[in-house]
Amino acid sequence: MPTIKDVTTSIEKLAPLAYAESFDNVGLLVGSYETEVSGVLVTLDSLEATIDEAIEKKCNLVVSFHPIIFSGLKKINGSNYVERVVIKAIKNDIAIYAMHTALDNCFHGVSAKMCEVLGLKNRKVLIPQKHNIKKLLTYVPVENANRLRKALFAQGAGNIGNYDSCSFNVEGFGTYRGNEDSNPTVGKKGELKSEKEIIIGIIFEKHLEANIRKTLFDNHPYEEVAYEITTLENQHQHIGIGMVAEFDEAMDEKDFLQHVKSAMKTDCIRHSKLLNKAIKKVAVLGGSGSFAIENAKMAGADAYISADFKYHEFYKAENQLLITDIGHYESEQFTKNLLVDYLTKKFTNFAIILSDKNTNPIYYI
Repeated sequence: MPTIKDVTTSIEKLAPLAYAESFDNVGLLVGSYETEVSGVLVTLDSLEATIDEAIEKKCNLVVSFHPIIFSGLKKINGSNYVERVVIKAIKNDIAIYAMHTALDNCFHGVSAKMCEVLGLKNRKVLIPQKHNIKKLLTYVPVENANRLRKALFAQGAGNIGNYDSCSFNVEGFGTYRGNEDSNPTVGKKGELKSEKEIIIGIIFEKHLEANIRKTLFDNHPYEEVAYEITTLENQHQHIGIGMVAEFDEAMDEKDFLQHVKSAMKTDCIRHSKLLNKAIKKVAVLGGSGSFAIENAKMAGADAYISADFKYHEFYKAENQLLITDIGHYESEQFTKNLLVDYLTKKFTNFAIILSDKNTNPIYYI
């Protein structure tokens, strides 16, 4: 049977934990990676009712969007709902895994699902995350360069947007002389050697660095590998939070609000002043998104859909766009459907179950 590690490794191919925000707490929060999986329950939140549901449905792994443990726990005695969830999960051998902002910053994650549900096309990342692209420079004998390049490409290096196998190569000469303890691949100890080499320059996403280093060392012929890795300022067009996309056809503001209310299954929409203009380009961001109002403006969005806006933040619309607050839970509710669809395609030898619990703590009258 697959282990929890097998499942989480698959999830992290979709949403690498390296892209979670620094304040977040993601990954396996309760349990052991070595445990064999009997079933997976996918939920937005891990509550006591969620653990009860996992027990009932014979699932020993809960995959949750929000982390139940967010800040440090100094005591676990059941004095609040977080501690009670952890205690109940441990007592019943149920593991809890969370991805939160790792999935927020994923191109096929939370905001992409919002776009899909709303019928928005031509999506682009609203706020690209910084410092996610790294560059490797290494120096390799000419006859070994092709093998090394292919090995690095196979690990995901050299991917730029819609292109793969991208590299830059410069021929030159390298010099070296080994001491008495050396074991040179080419030349002899104590001999000054000049070797025709190729400088290979290749970029990669930061979460791949460990595999890229290993691949470099495994496929480079030299005893001492000369290389450098730097972090680039370039933005990655597929890593970041929020999205901006478009409807096929523009719609009236009131029709837009009714469409959002219906598609996102919300009982209440709070919004800024209507501007009497058509809505075509829309920015979206699941969860608390007031920090991205200016980004939505700069993207030229006619409307911005997110949640948790405070009173004065609605003024920031500045008659430039329609701020639309649909509720925190409502903006992220379809995330668990995304994860069930993804995991069902990856694993067929145990059940992947969509939680039927509504974990929204907010009610409307």
